[in-house]
Amino acid sequence: MDSEMKRRIEERAEVVRIVKQDLITRLNLPYGPDDLHEDVSLLGSGLGLDSLDALEVILGIEHAFGIKIADDNIGILRSINTIADHVIAARRNSEVPA
Repeated sequence: MDSEMKRRIEERAEVVRIVKQDLITRLNLPYGPDDLHEDVSLLGSGLGLDSLDALEVILGIEHAFGIKIADDNIGILRSINTIADHVIAARRNSEVPA
């Protein structure tokens, strides 16, 4: 495995870890990080988060990663993986080329 691929895997694992911990802490969920699968639906039948919970999650993501999430971008809350995808993409888009 090349170093760039390893770096990307480590970056994603770190983002997922932070998102899981923030969800558990911010929403006082009765789970540990290993209990939350990355593809679990956050809204509706998965974790069953409501609109107030969704706002809390968005605020947590913005604070934890220093990014802004558009008000109409609720789709990123489909799962932990979609949040991680958004965070990683936002980080890459904010990088200034050398």
